[in-house]
Amino acid sequence: MKHQEQIIIEKMKNGDESGLRHMFDIYYSPLCILAMRYLDAFDVAEDLVQEVFINFWENKRIHSLNSSLKSYLFTAVKNNALNYIRKNNRYRIEELDDEFDILMEELDTDVLEEKKAKLFMELDQLSEQSRKVFEAIVFDNMKYKEVAEELDVSLNTIKTHFSRALKQLRSSLDIIILIMLS
Repeated sequence: MKHQEQIIIEKMKNGDESGLRHMFDIYYSPLCILAMRYLDAFDVAEDLVQEVFINFWENKRIHSLNSSLKSYLFTAVKNNALNYIRKNNRYRIEELDDEFDILMEELDTDVLEEKKAKLFMELDQLSEQSRKVFEAIVFDNMKYKEVAEELDVSLNTIKTHFSRALKQLRSSLDIIILIMLS
């Protein structure tokens, strides 16, 4: 991942929009899942993530980046989600704020395997269609459009199934993000 991050950074420093596309391809879905840890609506999560990407590109944040790109993006999405919650008075922030820390640290292999086992048990509780959509996006790294074409359903149907799956799997979102980024 570090090598890909360096490529993205170099492209973006040179004003090459393909760096933005590459960053989007790698981080968009995991960041949306992170936002879902804080929010109830997948469309709001997507909007917040898109705002982070737009702000990063338009304000040329790449030139003042002091941490890893991953850390910056995850922190920015977390902060945007918490600001959204504060603005809309939805949850108690203190309870949610600590959940983010696990994503920024390395997990013990045993803990990781335990969390994966829990995730797979929870996957069995999903409807067949939601499970197929979730597995295609998370495990097969497919785009929404590709999944829609493969399952012969609309893009909105894919988003709905993915959103439902994420809501049901809320307690395992941290491991889902780690799987997507590994």
